[in-house]
Amino acid sequence: LIMDLMDKLTHIFGQGLSNSFYPVPQQAIGVGSTFEGWSPHAQDVVYRVLVPLSPPPGHAFHLELDTAGILQRTFRVHVELLCTCTRERLGEEMLCFLHCPEEELRRKQEPSLLQTLCTSSYLDVEKTVHWFCRFVRVAWLLLPQSRHWHLMLQPCSRSCKFQLRNDKESFTAEMIFAVQQEDSDIFVCSQPTEAGIPSTTWLETYAVAEAKFFRNISRQAPQESCHCKCLKLLTGFLMGVGFSSYALKTVVMHLLNTVPLTQWRRRDFGQRLMDILKYLRCSLETKELHHFVIGNESFPMEISLPSGFRVAEAPNLFEHLASSPDAHRKAMQEYNHLLHQ
Repeated sequence: LIMDLMDKLTHIFGQGLSNSFYPVPQQAIGVGSTFEGWSPHAQDVVYRVLVPLSPPPGHAFHLELDTAGILQRTFRVHVELLCTCTRERLGEEMLCFLHCPEEELRRKQEPSLLQTLCTSSYLDVEKTVHWFCRFVRVAWLLLPQSRHWHLMLQPCSRSCKFQLRNDKESFTAEMIFAVQQEDSDIFVCSQPTEAGIPSTTWLETYAVAEAKFFRNISRQAPQESCHCKCLKLLTGFLMGVGFSSYALKTVVMHLLNTVPLTQWRRRDFGQRLMDILKYLRCSLETKELHHFVIGNESFPMEISLPSGFRVAEAPNLFEHLASSPDAHRKAMQEYNHLLHQ
Protein backbone atom coordinates (compact mmCIF):
# COMPACT_ATOMS: atom_id res chain seq x y z
CA LEU A 1 0.00 0.00 0.00
CA ILE A 2 2.71 2.48 1.01
CA MET A 3 4.99 1.76 -1.96
CA ASP A 4 2.07 1.86 -4.42
CA LEU A 5 1.11 5.25 -2.97
CA MET A 6 4.72 6.48 -3.37
CA ASP A 7 4.80 5.36 -7.03
CA LYS A 8 1.55 7.20 -7.79
CA LEU A 9 2.72 10.35 -5.99
CA THR A 10 6.01 10.31 -7.91
CA HIS A 11 4.07 9.99 -11.17
CA ILE A 12 1.86 12.99 -10.30
CA PHE A 13 4.95 14.99 -9.28
CA GLY A 14 6.49 14.25 -12.70
CA GLN A 15 3.35 15.36 -14.55
CA GLY A 16 2.60 18.42 -12.45
CA LEU A 17 6.16 19.75 -12.41
CA SER A 18 7.16 19.13 -16.01
CA ASN A 19 7.46 22.86 -16.79
CA SER A 20 8.97 23.95 -13.47
CA PHE A 21 12.44 23.76 -11.97
CA TYR A 22 11.89 22.00 -8.66
CA PRO A 23 13.82 18.86 -7.60
CA VAL A 24 12.65 15.77 -9.48
CA PRO A 25 11.60 12.89 -7.14
CA GLN A 26 12.73 9.41 -8.19
CA GLN A 27 11.29 6.02 -7.20
CA ALA A 28 10.99 5.75 -3.42
CA ILE A 29 13.09 3.17 -1.54
CA GLY A 30 11.80 1.44 1.59
CA VAL A 31 14.36 1.58 4.41
CA GLY A 32 14.67 0.78 8.11
CA SER A 33 13.50 -2.09 10.30
CA THR A 34 9.96 -2.23 8.86
CA PHE A 35 11.17 -2.90 5.32
CA GLU A 36 14.10 -5.06 6.52
CA GLY A 37 11.65 -7.36 8.31
CA TRP A 38 12.57 -7.00 11.99
CA SER A 39 10.50 -4.10 13.39
CA PRO A 40 10.01 -4.94 17.09
CA HIS A 41 6.87 -2.91 17.91
CA ALA A 42 4.01 -3.58 15.50
CA GLN A 43 1.85 -0.84 17.06
CA ASP A 44 4.52 1.85 16.55
CA VAL A 45 5.54 0.96 13.00
CA VAL A 46 6.57 3.86 10.78
CA TYR A 47 7.07 3.01 7.11
CA ARG A 48 10.13 5.10 6.20
CA VAL A 49 10.81 5.67 2.55
CA LEU A 50 13.78 7.47 1.06
CA VAL A 51 12.84 9.67 -1.91
CA PRO A 52 15.94 10.44 -4.05
CA LEU A 53 15.90 13.89 -5.64
CA SER A 54 17.48 14.65 -9.01
CA PRO A 55 18.29 18.17 -10.22
CA PRO A 56 15.82 19.75 -12.65
CA PRO A 57 16.92 20.68 -16.22
CA GLY A 58 19.53 23.41 -16.28
CA HIS A 59 20.74 22.59 -12.75
CA ALA A 60 23.36 20.34 -11.12
CA PHE A 61 23.82 19.10 -7.56
CA HIS A 62 27.30 19.04 -5.98
CA LEU A 63 27.81 17.51 -2.53
CA GLU A 64 30.16 19.47 -0.28
CA LEU A 65 31.45 17.89 2.93
CA ASP A 66 30.41 20.08 5.85
CA THR A 67 31.64 18.20 8.91
CA ALA A 68 33.23 14.78 9.33
CA GLY A 69 31.73 13.38 12.53
CA ILE A 70 32.85 10.16 14.18
CA LEU A 71 29.75 8.22 13.15
CA GLN A 72 28.09 10.37 10.51
CA ARG A 73 29.29 12.98 8.07
CA THR A 74 27.19 15.98 7.09
CA PHE A 75 27.04 17.65 3.68
CA ARG A 76 25.60 20.65 1.92
CA VAL A 77 24.00 20.29 -1.52
CA HIS A 78 25.35 23.07 -3.72
CA VAL A 79 23.01 23.94 -6.60
CA GLU A 80 24.71 25.11 -9.79
CA LEU A 81 23.07 26.60 -12.88
CA LEU A 82 24.14 25.03 -16.20
CA CYS A 83 24.24 26.57 -19.65
CA THR A 84 21.31 25.33 -21.77
CA CYS A 85 21.84 27.53 -24.85
CA THR A 86 22.30 24.41 -27.00
CA ARG A 87 18.84 23.18 -26.00
CA GLU A 88 17.37 26.53 -27.11
CA ARG A 89 19.07 26.25 -30.50
CA LEU A 90 17.64 22.75 -30.89
CA GLY A 91 14.15 24.17 -30.43
CA GLU A 92 13.52 22.99 -26.86
CA GLU A 93 11.30 25.30 -24.85
CA MET A 94 13.81 26.30 -22.21
CA LEU A 95 15.66 29.57 -21.78
CA CYS A 96 19.21 29.56 -20.44
CA PHE A 97 19.31 30.82 -16.84
CA LEU A 98 22.94 31.88 -17.31
CA HIS A 99 22.79 33.75 -20.60
CA CYS A 100 19.21 34.98 -21.17
CA PRO A 101 18.19 38.49 -20.04
CA GLU A 102 16.60 38.48 -16.57
CA GLU A 103 13.50 40.28 -17.79
CA GLU A 104 12.88 37.66 -20.48
CA LEU A 105 13.38 34.86 -17.93
CA ARG A 106 10.86 36.49 -15.57
CA ARG A 107 8.26 36.85 -18.34
CA LYS A 108 8.63 33.50 -20.06
CA GLN A 109 9.99 30.93 -17.60
CA GLU A 110 9.39 29.56 -14.14
CA PRO A 111 12.01 30.63 -11.54
CA SER A 112 15.14 28.53 -11.08
CA LEU A 113 15.62 26.21 -8.11
CA LEU A 114 18.09 28.75 -6.69
CA GLN A 115 15.20 31.23 -6.38
CA THR A 116 12.71 28.86 -4.77
CA LEU A 117 14.13 26.19 -2.43
CA CYS A 118 17.72 27.33 -1.83
CA THR A 119 19.48 29.38 0.82
CA SER A 120 22.72 30.98 -0.41
CA SER A 121 22.94 28.57 -3.38
CA TYR A 122 22.46 25.49 -1.13
CA LEU A 123 19.37 23.26 -1.27
CA ASP A 124 17.41 24.02 1.90
CA VAL A 125 15.96 20.98 3.68
CA GLU A 126 13.13 22.81 5.43
CA LYS A 127 12.02 24.73 2.33
CA THR A 128 12.11 21.50 0.30
CA VAL A 129 10.10 19.53 2.88
CA HIS A 130 7.52 22.32 3.29
CA TRP A 131 7.05 22.56 -0.47
CA PHE A 132 6.70 18.75 -0.89
CA CYS A 133 4.18 18.50 1.94
CA ARG A 134 2.02 21.17 0.30
CA PHE A 135 2.21 19.29 -3.00
CA VAL A 136 1.29 15.98 -1.30
CA ARG A 137 -1.80 17.62 0.21
CA VAL A 138 -2.97 18.66 -3.28
CA ALA A 139 -1.83 15.51 -5.11
CA TRP A 140 -3.63 13.28 -2.61
CA LEU A 141 -7.01 14.41 -3.97
CA LEU A 142 -6.05 13.02 -7.40
CA LEU A 143 -5.20 9.54 -6.10
CA PRO A 144 -7.65 6.59 -6.05
CA GLN A 145 -6.56 5.87 -2.44
CA SER A 146 -8.22 9.13 -1.33
CA ARG A 147 -11.65 7.50 -1.78
CA HIS A 148 -10.93 4.86 0.88
CA TRP A 149 -8.33 6.45 3.15
CA HIS A 150 -8.06 9.66 5.15
CA LEU A 151 -4.69 11.42 4.92
CA MET A 152 -3.45 13.45 7.87
CA LEU A 153 -0.10 15.25 7.50
CA GLN A 154 1.93 15.49 10.70
CA PRO A 155 4.10 18.61 10.93
CA CYS A 156 7.85 17.97 10.74
CA SER A 157 10.53 20.36 9.52
CA ARG A 158 12.86 17.76 7.96
CA SER A 159 10.59 15.01 6.61
CA CYS A 160 7.08 14.61 5.23
CA LYS A 161 5.24 12.44 7.75
CA PHE A 162 1.62 11.43 7.35
CA GLN A 163 -0.97 8.99 8.65
CA LEU A 164 -3.36 7.00 6.49
CA ARG A 165 -6.52 5.89 8.25
CA ASN A 166 -9.80 4.18 7.44
CA ASP A 167 -12.48 2.53 9.59
CA LYS A 168 -10.40 -0.60 10.21
CA GLU A 169 -6.70 0.31 10.32
CA SER A 170 -4.09 3.04 10.11
CA PHE A 171 -0.54 3.39 8.82
CA THR A 172 2.13 6.00 9.46
CA ALA A 173 4.61 6.78 6.70
CA GLU A 174 7.57 9.15 6.57
CA MET A 175 9.12 10.48 3.37
CA ILE A 176 12.79 11.35 3.82
CA PHE A 177 14.37 13.27 0.96
CA ALA A 178 17.83 12.39 -0.28
CA VAL A 179 20.55 13.11 -2.83
CA GLN A 180 22.70 10.27 -4.15
CA GLN A 181 26.47 10.17 -3.61
CA GLU A 182 28.25 9.46 -6.88
CA ASP A 183 26.42 6.49 -8.48
CA SER A 184 26.20 4.52 -5.24
CA ASP A 185 23.73 3.25 -2.63
CA ILE A 186 24.93 5.90 -0.17
CA PHE A 187 22.89 9.10 0.08
CA VAL A 188 22.74 12.33 2.02
CA CYS A 189 19.29 12.80 3.53
CA SER A 190 17.00 15.28 5.23
CA GLN A 191 16.29 13.24 8.38
CA PRO A 192 17.82 14.84 11.49
CA THR A 193 19.61 13.11 14.36
CA GLU A 194 19.77 16.11 16.67
CA ALA A 195 17.92 19.36 17.35
CA GLY A 196 19.13 22.68 16.01
CA ILE A 197 20.77 21.31 12.87
CA PRO A 198 21.09 24.00 10.11
CA SER A 199 18.48 23.82 7.34
CA THR A 200 21.16 23.50 4.65
CA THR A 201 22.72 20.44 6.34
CA TRP A 202 22.09 16.97 4.88
CA LEU A 203 23.24 13.86 6.78
CA GLU A 204 25.00 10.89 5.23
CA THR A 205 22.84 7.78 5.42
CA TYR A 206 23.68 4.10 4.87
CA ALA A 207 20.02 3.00 5.10
CA VAL A 208 19.66 2.03 1.43
CA ALA A 209 22.87 -0.06 1.41
CA GLU A 210 21.76 -1.80 4.63
CA ALA A 211 18.25 -2.46 3.30
CA LYS A 212 19.81 -4.00 0.17
CA PHE A 213 22.05 -6.13 2.38
CA PHE A 214 19.01 -7.51 4.22
CA ARG A 215 17.21 -8.17 0.92
CA ASN A 216 20.26 -10.06 -0.38
CA ILE A 217 20.38 -12.14 2.82
CA SER A 218 16.65 -12.94 2.56
CA ARG A 219 17.14 -14.17 -1.02
CA GLN A 220 20.14 -16.36 -0.16
CA ALA A 221 19.17 -17.65 3.32
CA PRO A 222 17.03 -20.74 4.00
CA GLN A 223 13.30 -20.01 3.91
CA GLU A 224 12.95 -20.41 7.69
CA SER A 225 16.00 -18.23 8.50
CA CYS A 226 15.84 -16.82 12.03
CA HIS A 227 18.01 -13.68 11.63
CA CYS A 228 15.05 -11.26 11.62
CA LYS A 229 13.39 -13.14 14.47
CA CYS A 230 16.57 -12.75 16.59
CA LEU A 231 16.70 -9.01 15.94
CA LYS A 232 12.99 -8.55 16.55
CA LEU A 233 13.12 -10.38 19.87
CA LEU A 234 16.23 -8.62 21.23
CA THR A 235 15.31 -5.08 20.14
CA GLY A 236 11.89 -5.57 21.73
CA PHE A 237 13.64 -5.69 25.13
CA LEU A 238 15.84 -2.63 24.61
CA MET A 239 15.44 0.33 26.94
CA GLY A 240 17.39 2.69 24.67
CA VAL A 241 19.90 3.95 27.25
CA GLY A 242 23.41 2.57 26.82
CA PHE A 243 23.14 1.15 23.29
CA SER A 244 20.61 1.35 20.52
CA SER A 245 18.72 -0.99 18.24
CA TYR A 246 21.17 0.15 15.52
CA ALA A 247 24.04 -1.30 17.58
CA LEU A 248 22.20 -4.64 17.79
CA LYS A 249 21.46 -4.51 14.07
CA THR A 250 25.17 -3.86 13.39
CA VAL A 251 26.13 -6.91 15.46
CA VAL A 252 23.68 -9.10 13.53
CA MET A 253 24.93 -7.78 10.17
CA HIS A 254 28.53 -8.60 11.14
CA LEU A 255 27.47 -12.13 12.12
CA LEU A 256 25.40 -12.60 8.94
CA ASN A 257 28.57 -11.74 7.03
CA THR A 258 30.67 -14.35 8.86
CA VAL A 259 28.37 -17.21 10.01
CA PRO A 260 27.22 -19.34 7.02
CA LEU A 261 23.57 -18.69 6.15
CA THR A 262 22.85 -22.42 6.39
CA GLN A 263 23.44 -22.05 10.16
CA TRP A 264 20.57 -19.52 10.59
CA ARG A 265 17.77 -22.07 10.34
CA ARG A 266 14.92 -22.18 12.85
CA ARG A 267 16.62 -24.98 14.77
CA ASP A 268 19.71 -22.72 15.20
CA PHE A 269 17.68 -19.91 16.82
CA GLY A 270 18.99 -20.43 20.37
CA GLN A 271 22.63 -20.71 19.31
CA ARG A 272 22.44 -17.62 17.09
CA LEU A 273 20.83 -15.65 19.93
CA MET A 274 23.77 -16.59 22.15
CA ASP A 275 26.23 -15.61 19.38
CA ILE A 276 24.62 -12.17 19.14
CA LEU A 277 24.72 -11.64 22.90
CA LYS A 278 28.35 -12.82 23.14
CA TYR A 279 29.40 -10.52 20.29
CA LEU A 280 27.56 -7.62 21.93
CA ARG A 281 29.12 -8.28 25.34
CA CYS A 282 32.62 -8.47 23.85
CA SER A 283 32.00 -5.18 21.99
CA LEU A 284 30.76 -3.50 25.18
CA GLU A 285 33.72 -4.74 27.23
CA THR A 286 36.26 -3.55 24.63
CA LYS A 287 34.13 -0.41 23.95
CA GLU A 288 34.50 -1.10 20.25
CA LEU A 289 31.87 -1.90 17.63
CA HIS A 290 32.90 -1.20 14.05
CA HIS A 291 30.47 0.32 11.56
CA PHE A 292 29.23 -2.37 9.17
CA VAL A 293 29.28 -0.39 5.91
CA ILE A 294 32.21 2.02 6.23
CA GLY A 295 35.62 0.36 6.29
CA ASN A 296 34.26 -3.15 5.71
CA GLU A 297 36.26 -4.74 2.88
CA SER A 298 34.00 -7.81 2.93
CA PHE A 299 30.82 -5.76 2.37
CA PRO A 300 28.99 -7.35 -0.61
CA MET A 301 30.42 -6.06 -3.89
CA GLU A 302 27.01 -6.06 -5.61
CA ILE A 303 25.97 -3.17 -3.34
CA SER A 304 27.52 0.00 -4.73
CA LEU A 305 29.58 2.21 -2.40
CA PRO A 306 31.45 5.47 -3.11
CA SER A 307 35.13 5.14 -3.95
CA GLY A 308 37.29 4.62 -0.86
CA PHE A 309 34.40 3.56 1.38
CA ARG A 310 35.52 -0.05 1.80
CA VAL A 311 39.11 0.85 2.73
CA ALA A 312 38.26 3.83 4.97
CA GLU A 313 38.82 3.61 8.72
CA ALA A 314 35.71 2.03 10.25
CA PRO A 315 33.97 4.34 12.75
CA ASN A 316 33.52 2.95 16.27
CA LEU A 317 29.83 2.97 17.25
CA PHE A 318 30.87 2.63 20.91
CA GLU A 319 33.30 5.56 20.87
CA HIS A 320 31.11 7.37 23.43
CA LEU A 321 31.52 4.47 25.89
CA ALA A 322 35.31 4.80 25.77
CA SER A 323 35.12 8.47 26.76
CA SER A 324 32.44 8.19 29.46
CA PRO A 325 32.74 5.68 32.34
CA ASP A 326 29.13 6.46 33.36
CA ALA A 327 27.80 5.70 29.90
CA HIS A 328 29.81 2.46 29.83
CA ARG A 329 28.49 1.41 33.22
CA LYS A 330 24.91 2.08 32.08
CA ALA A 331 25.44 0.10 28.88
CA MET A 332 26.75 -2.90 30.85
CA GLN A 333 23.77 -2.69 33.21
CA GLU A 334 21.41 -2.60 30.26
CA TYR A 335 23.17 -5.58 28.70
CA ASN A 336 22.72 -7.58 31.93
CA HIS A 337 19.05 -6.57 31.99
CA LEU A 338 18.69 -7.73 28.36
CA LEU A 339 20.39 -11.03 29.23
CA HIS A 340 18.08 -11.50 32.22
CA GLN A 341 15.00 -10.85 30.09
